[in-house]
Amino acid sequence: MKKCIILIAILFSGMIFAQESKPVLEPFGKKLKATYFFENGQVQQEGFFENGKLQGVWVAYDEKGNKISSGEYKNGQKTGKWFFWSEKNDNGFHNLTEVDYSNNTIASIKNWKQEALVNRN
Repeated sequence: MKKCIILIAILFSGMIFAQESKPVLEPFGKKLKATYFFENGQVQQEGFFENGKLQGVWVAYDEKGNKISSGEYKNGQKTGKWFFWSEKNDNGFHNLTEVDYSNNTIASIKNWKQEALVNRN
């Protein structure tokens, strides 16, 4: 499972540079906000560039508009906690994976499972 999460994290970081279409760019103070879109018009991912490097929070979505990942870049490197949401399981719940980055490498991985609440009267 850990290898799978690492692979997802690496693939997500590669998605930013492997876009078929060019992003919509908007000035945002000293930063440049970039928004990438799917062919259906939904936002694929959005975040910021500063001095040509990824900077600040980046968020990715699936084609239905559901958030699938969120994390932060500092000077082009992943930092801090990144979150990856899975598709809904058979019970209709999402699983969450928390990946902690240190010096642009994975320091730890935590998996969170949402359990159904049971009312016990």
